[in-house]
Amino acid sequence: MTPADAPKVFVIDDDAAMREAIQGLLKSAGLRSETFGAAEEFLRNKRPEGPSCLVLDVSLPGINGLDFQRQLADAGIQIPIIFITGHGDIPMTVKAMKSGAVEFLTKPFQDQALLDAIRQALDGDRVKRQQQSNLADLRKRYEALTPREREVMGLVVSGMLNKQIAYDLGTSEITVKIHRGHVMRKMQADSLAELVRMAGQLELAPGKK
Repeated sequence: MTPADAPKVFVIDDDAAMREAIQGLLKSAGLRSETFGAAEEFLRNKRPEGPSCLVLDVSLPGINGLDFQRQLADAGIQIPIIFITGHGDIPMTVKAMKSGAVEFLTKPFQDQALLDAIRQALDGDRVKRQQQSNLADLRKRYEALTPREREVMGLVVSGMLNKQIAYDLGTSEITVKIHRGHVMRKMQADSLAELVRMAGQLELAPGKK
């Protein structure tokens, strides 16, 4: 793993002592981190290539943590969030968790509780990033198909036989077999079942061209 791909934890808290304490804890656990005193500072920072998460205080100057969570979602910035607060309540916790927060910790919290939540968040982000990378690669393969090959793929994964596809497209069965072979090779599918799974990941409608 290169330094750019290494996990990184971002901390936003207007309490300098809390930021320093969390950063020290993360360093002792072998985790890279970067701290900010306000949400706006974080937005000016470039997100790393590797897995990351955000330890976010609810009470911040300017925009509060819950509103910032919604702002990030609206902007399409996907990063796992762990909330920390000195005065949390049940409605606040429910709102945060329903919006996708990994954890909601009330100060003072146990160091291990925070580390466990961070590891959970980083593991989840690592899996999501891998899935996104795999999907991007799959889309690239699909885009390399010709329009006719995409058409054939859509009909194949809908369950049609070669002779049915040939009739539907007004071509010969041997031509369909050739297109089908090209589809399997370009999509790097070893079986029809795998091709169907790929179509599902690409969210292709049956028979989609």
